[in-house]
Amino acid sequence: MIPILPVDPHAPFPPLERALHEPNGLLCAGGDLSAPRLLNAYHHGIFPWFNPGEPILWWSPDPRMVFRSDSVRLSSKFRRQLRHNTWTLRADSAFAAVMRACAISPRPGQHGTWIGDDMLDAYVELHRLGHAHSIEVFDGERLVGGIYGVAIGRMFYGESMFSGVSGGSKIALAALARLLDSRGWPLIDAQVESPHLRTLGAETMPREIFARRIATLVEQPGRIGSWCNDLPDLPVSGLS
Repeated sequence: MIPILPVDPHAPFPPLERALHEPNGLLCAGGDLSAPRLLNAYHHGIFPWFNPGEPILWWSPDPRMVFRSDSVRLSSKFRRQLRHNTWTLRADSAFAAVMRACAISPRPGQHGTWIGDDMLDAYVELHRLGHAHSIEVFDGERLVGGIYGVAIGRMFYGESMFSGVSGGSKIALAALARLLDSRGWPLIDAQVESPHLRTLGAETMPREIFARRIATLVEQPGRIGSWCNDLPDLPVSGLS
């Protein structure tokens, strides 16, 4: 049996080492998706992941997949293509739209989505409070790619990304990494290992080391509030 969270959203989560090996990282269940609960979870590197209509499940996998913000890789061929790309980058201008696009994007080996209405409402509220952010890729006024996640201190927890047009998610990830690197934020959490993320430069980190790293980063001064002014229609070609 896994622990069931109490009603109090500020109540501590179980120690990470109590997470199951199979399924990897399942730590506890229950609670809610209120902003205090979510911020409490992310502060400790814990995230919710469950199917709509099922109990809320909380995870801390071992190992953890992460990007170093100075090490996201785009192939030389892709970078050359970006030199002639007319798309633009924005931040926090279409957060809910990015989430909805992520929800309907097909995922290899997955049927349906974990981004149901409850998740959408919860993260839109975090966005309203200045803790959740999105990077968007636009072709004119058409959203063609994006990524969203949660920022605490100098740590960014990536949640999901999508490509409406080929390359859109890579561009959003690269733009996020460049923005965070310029601020001195060293890590982007990518949660669970996948071959695709490895091709973009992600690496695995033992949970014990990950927990130590984020314990420092989440306590450092961050950026609460909108990131709109950080990417005011910047050209994608600048990533080349």
